[in-house]
Amino acid sequence: MLRRLAGSGTVHVLFAFLAMGGWAVFANRGHAMPQPLYSGLLQGTLSACLTLFLKSAIDALSRRFTGITRFWLPPSIACLGSASLLTALHALIGTPEIAKTIAVPLLVSTSYAAIYNYSISRRRGAGS
Repeated sequence: MLRRLAGSGTVHVLFAFLAMGGWAVFANRGHAMPQPLYSGLLQGTLSACLTLFLKSAIDALSRRFTGITRFWLPPSIACLGSASLLTALHALIGTPEIAKTIAVPLLVSTSYAAIYNYSISRRRGAGS
């Protein structure tokens, strides 16, 4: 049962929502309510969506590059895109601690993108 849950896309999305939304509430805890809750809801929703989107984006990007760029460019593009989206939307809703709020989710998503990209790039061969 645990293996089935670990492989479930729904579980991954729900975990991303709860973990990263909870982080955003914590990162903004020093500010008046309901702003930490708004930041948490936004970050949780964005993290859930990015969890769904990131694998597909890395799959598509890794096919577009060859040689050594295949290893570093797809996760870099994903990181910059995620950072831009997170920063813009948190600024739009007035998240007080934007850098603290997005630091952990961005680190987690970029780490995942880099590891996943490396694994599929190695299988395909760096020169193809």
